[in-house]
Amino acid sequence: MSRHNVEMIVEEIRQRFTEKGNEMYAGEAISQTEHALQAADAAEQADASPELIVAALLHDFGHLLHKHDEDCATQGIDDLHENIGAQWLIRYFPPNVTEPIRLHVAAKRYRCATDAQYVSRLSPASILSLQLQGGPFNETERAGFEKNPWSQAALRLRGWDEAAKIPGYETPELEYYLTYVSRVLEQQTL
Repeated sequence: MSRHNVEMIVEEIRQRFTEKGNEMYAGEAISQTEHALQAADAAEQADASPELIVAALLHDFGHLLHKHDEDCATQGIDDLHENIGAQWLIRYFPPNVTEPIRLHVAAKRYRCATDAQYVSRLSPASILSLQLQGGPFNETERAGFEKNPWSQAALRLRGWDEAAKIPGYETPELEYYLTYVSRVLEQQTL
């Protein structure tokens, strides 16, 4: 991908965070940007690939794209942010970025179906969204998820997502993680 195209895409991502990233994160005590940075930081601390660090940073990008209010879950609306974000990102990023993003809600539903302790660790906002997203997987859904080649990456992303809700947690700035975005984009051919 040309340097110019990379810069344009990075600028659009930066702009989305500037416009909506300071909004509170769906009933949590942090902003969308803080949540994204904490998830990316957790991925980096886990020595994840650059692509998975970018997925962690952008896993909730759909929240910055959709037109719903921040508290749409309390209004009974599933914003489908995982699909909205993945659909936007798929134009530029490889599947090892977009597929874990597309599947991170499915990973929550899977974990709730397979780990009783996991459910007890969910925040109230995450429990509410789980209900709107279809609840824990049934046996058929669980088996389908396990067969998906991106399921393990999505489960890793899910763990970083759940851990990324700490008020006041210090992380590198957005610009630092946008260097990962640039690096992954530069490797793409369109």
